[in-house]
Amino acid sequence: MIQVCLNGRRGAGDSAAVPMSPEALARSAFAAVCAGASEVHFRPRTPCGSGSLSPRVVGPAVEAVRAAAGVPVGLPADAWAEPDPERRVDRVRSWTVLPDLVSVDWHEDGAEEVAAALMERGVAVQAVIRSDTDAARRFTVSRSAPAVRRVLARVVDPDAATAGDTARSLLDGLGAAHGVPVLPHGVDGGAWPVLRLAARTGPDVRTGLGDVLRLPDGRPAKSNARLVTAAARLADAGRRT
Repeated sequence: MIQVCLNGRRGAGDSAAVPMSPEALARSAFAAVCAGASEVHFRPRTPCGSGSLSPRVVGPAVEAVRAAAGVPVGLPADAWAEPDPERRVDRVRSWTVLPDLVSVDWHEDGAEEVAAALMERGVAVQAVIRSDTDAARRFTVSRSAPAVRRVLARVVDPDAATAGDTARSLLDGLGAAHGVPVLPHGVDGGAWPVLRLAARTGPDVRTGLGDVLRLPDGRPAKSNARLVTAAARLADAGRRT
């Protein structure tokens, strides 16, 4: 499985290739799936580019991407999109169009409540465990952790020379992770080293402009599809070693 993160927290100022509107997200998702992605993850944006969990923003984006991609669609419900934990729960409960999967940052206040609200609505939860937080410790003692679909082990070390070691340390901290599948992924300079590690340790990898703006050879990525193609090649090579 290749999960593609279409935009993340990036905007047009980071790269003209970053999709923002529902229409642009749909086009990018379709191309990424054609290139080999089997799950799509993105941040719904307001017309001015801000992240939002409002049903008026989430609904049209999810519908457009789902119709174009034909694969599971996910988005994050975190403090970047809605800083107030209680309001975050209210937003989740107000959605009229439901994504298939929602990422919940386990180090944030209110993570357990947001996860519970999602599960009550039948939405799968992807637990985000960041390398620079105490999320791994919180997750190992969480009562709701065994019910999540997957752990996304996010390595925020951007240094290609050290990101692999940071990833291994994070995975060691997670331990058995309640038996839940774990998908490590990196950002910026650490993205490709962590992807290679993920390919050696499990069946799933992740890429996309939300994580990295350059191809493995250093050239700027002109689309999410280009990144998916590169990720598929690296993953295949990593599994053979």
